[in-house]
Amino acid sequence: MVEKRVHRNDTEISEAEIFKKLGQYIKEIRYGSIVVVIQDGRIVQIEKNEKVRFI
Repeated sequence: MVEKRVHRNDTEISEAEIFKKLGQYIKEIRYGSIVVVIQDGRIVQIEKNEKVRFI
């Protein structure tokens, strides 16, 4: 399998790094949401919205 690289400015990010970050967010969040933004079939952005509950 050939590892794909995503170019952002002068930084290269592999798909594996993107999925690793997504998995990290899923493990860390207790309450909230994670939004994955896809453009042209590629993940271009991940948004994490975490809620803190005091009950």
